[in-house]
Amino acid sequence: MQLTKKHKATAQLLGLVLLGFFSFLMLEITLRYIPFSSTAAFLQIKQTEVEGYSYYIPVFYTHVYTSVGCLVAGFTQFSTWLLRRRRKLHRTVGYLYVIVVLCFSAPTGFVMGIHANGGWIASLFFTVLSVLWWYFTWQAVWAAKKRDFRQHRFMMIRSYALTLSAITLRLWKWLLVQLFHPAPMDVYIIVAGLGWIPNWLVAEYMIYKIKAK
Repeated sequence: MQLTKKHKATAQLLGLVLLGFFSFLMLEITLRYIPFSSTAAFLQIKQTEVEGYSYYIPVFYTHVYTSVGCLVAGFTQFSTWLLRRRRKLHRTVGYLYVIVVLCFSAPTGFVMGIHANGGWIASLFFTVLSVLWWYFTWQAVWAAKKRDFRQHRFMMIRSYALTLSAITLRLWKWLLVQLFHPAPMDVYIIVAGLGWIPNWLVAEYMIYKIKAK
């Protein structure tokens, strides 16, 4: 069935509402780390890393504080209204997104992935996620510089799909705990891959459908 403009507008509005809701939840998580503390929330179970690696705390807080910005900034890049009527704003927010991902969020995510709970399997999933996130974002920038805006769009879809892993990881974790009550370390291993691989597959399907048109 062919979607009408009204259906597309409704879907975009629904997506905006859902993103706003989940971004609010992410903001609530971020606020747990204000004021600064080496034992706040998740850090309570990372004291081995906190005490053993002087870089862990700065890396952790940089990643936490930049994640929400990536979610909001990335979403605006898919607004047709911004692209057509506020192109300068689209570019400005786009630059902000890629700078944060390339210089802060993806590199710190890689370091945190090395120290992930769940052993080498979880660590592998998280580090690969960070590498792909950085790569797709850089390729989006490179395509835009070459004025290949079709490829730029595809790479941004892939990049933002991985950005959304901040949300989907927590949703999968909540769902698994509610349904199956697995051991904590088993949860980390499962969501380390489940949090982003389905997102990537959905992105590839979206790109396939766009190309098919």
